[in-house]
Amino acid sequence: MPNFLSTRLSTRLSADPAQPEGALQRLLQCLPGTALSAVIAMAATLVSHLHGGPQLLYALFFGVAFHYLSADAKTRPGIEFCARTVLRLGVGLLGARITASQIVGLGWSTAAIVIVAVVSTLLCGVFLGRRLGLNRAQSVLSGGAVAICGASAALAISAVLPRNKDSERFTLMVVVTVTVLSTVAMVVYPLIARLLQLPPELAGLFLGGTIHDVAQVVGAGFMLGQETGDYATIVKLFRVSMLAVVVVVVASLFKRQRAPEGAAGEGAAGAQPRQALVPWFLWVFVVLVIVNSVGAVPVEIQAGLSDVSRGCLVVAIAALGMKTSFKQLARAGWRPFALLLVETLWMAGFVLAAILLRG
Repeated sequence: MPNFLSTRLSTRLSADPAQPEGALQRLLQCLPGTALSAVIAMAATLVSHLHGGPQLLYALFFGVAFHYLSADAKTRPGIEFCARTVLRLGVGLLGARITASQIVGLGWSTAAIVIVAVVSTLLCGVFLGRRLGLNRAQSVLSGGAVAICGASAALAISAVLPRNKDSERFTLMVVVTVTVLSTVAMVVYPLIARLLQLPPELAGLFLGGTIHDVAQVVGAGFMLGQETGDYATIVKLFRVSMLAVVVVVVASLFKRQRAPEGAAGEGAAGAQPRQALVPWFLWVFVVLVIVNSVGAVPVEIQAGLSDVSRGCLVVAIAALGMKTSFKQLARAGWRPFALLLVETLWMAGFVLAAILLRG
């Protein structure tokens, strides 16, 4: 009998994350999957540096190739850890790129154009998504990805949306599509700016206010020169700074639908855990923006945090890729692709029209 009790007690202690033994066991369980995600992320980074192309898209495709490992008992905990915790850390560290002075330097008219473009694109996604038969969460996710910062925004918004069997598949479909559209825009939009003979400031507003991913904005902007590249980057970072507001609004709108999530498996008498309106990674984002704005972050540390953020997002994308398959992505149908395309065209058309009217 004593042996039985001691065995039960040791089992409960090892399973309890509050105990040192339990925390160590959870850490060891996450190591194989985390290491695998990191290796895939490094491979994607190497290919991107050697041959060009979107780093996140490479990580996603490489991850999909190892989909069978997502069901393996050894690698699954680490893959889940990267797809959630590492992802949220990467989004939080995005705040290291932004300062208040950058935002103020844009001027009120530029800021107004960008804000209205973001809001109208989100509303376009919600309105058109309903017409296409998508639910509200899917419509908000696609609109936010296009309106703010592509794959990073999709991952951040998905973290506060209700989770079900189709949510991760839809998120990955959005990441793939928005990355492809962003790459196409990086090539096409500078040609449009040249055709319209836009000056550097307006060309930077067009590129930074419409292209989805930060890396593609930088690439497109510097195709047209140093001044255009710098201005496009600042405009883009202003869009990224709006991510905090959008995530808070989305979290509040879907708070009731997310509430049962943490209570799954609990007894009827068990109290449901409170869902934080502002997720922890968003606090990290806001604090970094504030600290960075007052000049408390040295340039070297700022660059390092930005690199860590990008690395976390690449690792998270690799993990998400391993959790899905092309067959699952194909089940989404043509409607999400059509929605993302229309949202992209809407945002580009709106910003371009505002620029021409302003000029």
